[in-house]
Amino acid sequence: MENQRKSAKNSDLFFGDLHKSGSSLGEISKRLKVPRSSAQTIVRKYKHQGTTQPSYRSGRRLVLSSRVERTLVRKLQINPRTTATDLVNMLEETGTKVSIYTVKLILYISTVKRVLYRHNLKSCSARKKPLLQNRHKKARLRFATAQGDKDHTLEKCLLV
Repeated sequence: MENQRKSAKNSDLFFGDLHKSGSSLGEISKRLKVPRSSAQTIVRKYKHQGTTQPSYRSGRRLVLSSRVERTLVRKLQINPRTTATDLVNMLEETGTKVSIYTVKLILYISTVKRVLYRHNLKSCSARKKPLLQNRHKKARLRFATAQGDKDHTLEKCLLV
């Protein structure tokens, strides 16, 4: 891996040297055996920034790695009634390692909720019992009365 990085750095420096010497994009691409569009992109970056090194990303770094995010999503799909607090406690027990400096991550519920929302898992949880609307109660009553004189306990348990 390091050899590839060194060769990539050397070739990037070589792009800059060739461009400074007045070589055309076609000559650079033939000489380094890369597509012309790639040579053009690297030369444009060299002109703009003065170097071909990768620039730093803007924005805040992610708190949780993609592996931890997948674990959270998997846990929630297995048991949809799991709360965000339970997920935070589960992560704290495992001692999630985030960077070199921190061994244990102090997580907040909002962080876990943000991750779940990113994976299109909003604050939904499975209900134990469906809600009954008035039309459902009437339909159940009609069904119970249509059964006739079978059993009065049937009528009571259908309306609950």
